[in-house]
Amino acid sequence: MSPATSSPIRQFVLKVASRCDLACDYCYIYQLPDQRWRTRPRTMSHETVDRAAERIAEHARDNALPAVDVVLHGGEPLIAGPELLGYCVRRVRTAAGPGVRVRAAVQTNGVRLNRPFLELFRQLDVRVGVSLDGGPTAHDRHRRDRRGNGTHQTVVRAVRTLAEPRYRRLYAGLLCTVDLANDPVRVHDALTALRPPVIDLLLPHGTWAVPPPGRDPGSADAPYGRWLAAVFDRWHDAPAGTSRIRLFEEIIRVLLGRPSRLEGIGTAPAGSIVVETDGGIEESDHLATTSGAGVTGLNVATSGFAEALALPTARARRAGAAALSRACLACPVVGVCGGGLYTHRYRPDNGFDNPSVYCPDLRHLIEHIRARLLADVRALGHAA
Repeated sequence: MSPATSSPIRQFVLKVASRCDLACDYCYIYQLPDQRWRTRPRTMSHETVDRAAERIAEHARDNALPAVDVVLHGGEPLIAGPELLGYCVRRVRTAAGPGVRVRAAVQTNGVRLNRPFLELFRQLDVRVGVSLDGGPTAHDRHRRDRRGNGTHQTVVRAVRTLAEPRYRRLYAGLLCTVDLANDPVRVHDALTALRPPVIDLLLPHGTWAVPPPGRDPGSADAPYGRWLAAVFDRWHDAPAGTSRIRLFEEIIRVLLGRPSRLEGIGTAPAGSIVVETDGGIEESDHLATTSGAGVTGLNVATSGFAEALALPTARARRAGAAALSRACLACPVVGVCGGGLYTHRYRPDNGFDNPSVYCPDLRHLIEHIRARLLADVRALGHAA
């Protein structure tokens, strides 16, 4: 039995497939110098699933966790096929036992998502998140298949099936990667038209060494902040009952004095970890953009997650305010921003002892949301 940890892992990302059936040109796994995916098994073996399930159950028991989240990921997880996906969910739940609730989800590009898969997920109560970047032009700008064809029509067809009454309870939401070339309001409207319960807006993964498109690390300009603020205004002014947008909700939550539940907002410790198809334990797949800082050298075949949490990178990623740079600690919005996503702080000469490469953008967005909330409060006061 492993010792309990002060900040246990609550989300386990199982990379059930190491390959993808799309060729997205912004992908942080396949389009970067880190090409370790080429040497990994294409899919996770049953034996590796067994070991991962045992490690998850061990960690949950040692830390008295009433529930854990297991996300089937890739690459593209549906490549692994229904038999393996079903085996993963059943095996983890069996290992965890009746005392631990295992909430299962799959994050897919949607191209292979069909009724047979949805019937499996309905049977196993597996929630489904789909990656979609907006309307046809916005989505197909990057998310193309290996022949260069756009995938928007196929993905939207799958999402509409997912939104049908039979499968609606499985609909976890849509994941959209922000692209400055796309109109923010049109992106918002295209996504909300599909009635997702939640929208996740993902900033492209970048660092001070390899900044995201349109982000000049030496500039105080905030193009991503303005883009997100435009989406916020559209969302804020929309009728009640529109889709939730997790980024905005968590910023509001922290502004109101509550802890964030989203990594990259607030100073709560990260609660996730990754298991690759070969059983390798990694801090996060997007840390591949930082010269392999997420590599632990551990494997579920021989090590538990408590060992991974004892490593320096794991401690730093979960250290909250203690891991922030002096510049961050002097910033008036640090309590809300929390320094941004750990990955985005990386610079080769000093590691993660920096603000986020998105620092001006995060500050712009937070201050914009705070100003809108204050205006709402004043309007309520006048109305009363």
